[in-house]
Amino acid sequence: MKLGRAALGLLLLAPLAVRAVEPISLGLALAGVLTGYISYPRLFCFFTECCSQKGSLSREALQKDLDSKLFGQHLAKKVILNAVSGFISNPKPKKPLTLSLHGWTGTGKNFVSKIIAENIYEGGLNSDYVHLFVATLHFPHISNITLYKDQLQSWIRGNVSACARSIFIFDEMDKMHAGLIDAIKPYLDYYDNLDGVSYQKAIFIFLSNAGAERITDVALDFWRSGKQREEIRLRDMEHALSVSAFNNKNSGFWHSSLIDRNLIDYFVPFLPLEYKHLKMCIRVEMQSRGYEIDEDIVSKVAEEMTFFPKEERVFSDKGCKTVFTKLDYYYDD
Repeated sequence: MKLGRAALGLLLLAPLAVRAVEPISLGLALAGVLTGYISYPRLFCFFTECCSQKGSLSREALQKDLDSKLFGQHLAKKVILNAVSGFISNPKPKKPLTLSLHGWTGTGKNFVSKIIAENIYEGGLNSDYVHLFVATLHFPHISNITLYKDQLQSWIRGNVSACARSIFIFDEMDKMHAGLIDAIKPYLDYYDNLDGVSYQKAIFIFLSNAGAERITDVALDFWRSGKQREEIRLRDMEHALSVSAFNNKNSGFWHSSLIDRNLIDYFVPFLPLEYKHLKMCIRVEMQSRGYEIDEDIVSKVAEEMTFFPKEERVFSDKGCKTVFTKLDYYYDD
């Protein structure tokens, strides 16, 4: 731990600086220093990550990240910015923040989760207070669903007890066994506390492909009507998304009490990406690798992607997910 290393350094340097000090006196002095570290949370958190270390979230920083890293998602940007910044700034929320992100692979759902985590904790997804669950990895066998429910409740209760501002991300909700997610329903409800633990400052993010067909239909209708995708409003699809997830037998939200009891605060649609959005992703990836932007390579990589519908070729069928590996081909040493 960083605190341990700092104390060790102090122990090593102290004899050189204070040779005349008796061992017992030196030990007492160092004990006082360590006590000071632990007694003052701000000083302690300088050396190691603490729960809700930043204390508050910068709306401007979050908006900058969303604008510079997320493309073609005007609805998601607006909802995420307002929902997350508003929730973090509220000292006494009535319930945890719950976001359900829907769309095809490669449209930015996981990326947004990463951005949210990084704007709340410096460690981002690697923070001790951010917890990622992948349905096919952590809950693979339907025969163990009762065990999974008990484990899930225990994990959430334990982590929120340790840090009220915990973040829980559930990926592949469309592959989760129906009924499992209902185990966490009490923690998402309007309770001041449950058995002495308050969950009101926690954040729950659900990622799913469920409803992607409906999102595509709306986006395609706008495109065929000659309308800009930015004209699409949340009301055009939010209700349809919740109904789609609730009635999809292959979804972890099938007949879920989380939806039935209106415990999901926002159903956020991620639109399928167009050719121009892929080029934006490629340029940002080039910059992140320290390369100069080469528009010829940008175009070549984008043109290698496949699009749908087959005749119109409007939307990328894999979003930005595979452009990074395709970019490796042009910079492979």
